[in-house]
Amino acid sequence: KARRLRQAKEEAQAEIEQYRQQRDAEFRGKQDTVLGSQGDVSARIQEETRGRVHAMHARQREARDPVLRRLLTIVWDVRPEIHANY
Repeated sequence: KARRLRQAKEEAQAEIEQYRQQRDAEFRGKQDTVLGSQGDVSARIQEETRGRVHAMHARQREARDPVLRRLLTIVWDVRPEIHANY
């Protein structure tokens, strides 16, 4: 009787271990799927960010000279006037 109990216990432990390994494999598969898709999203976001930064730099290069000319024109255009309280 004790031998049968011991054998049943060993069989139950084997089944538990097999089930644990099966569930662990399923979990790892789902984890790889989720993390893999997150990696794709991250790469896409990084590429999109690089594109936006590149576009901003291009707009800055195009607008730099006209903006500087406008600012210098405003600063250099000095009109001496007598203050109203003088």
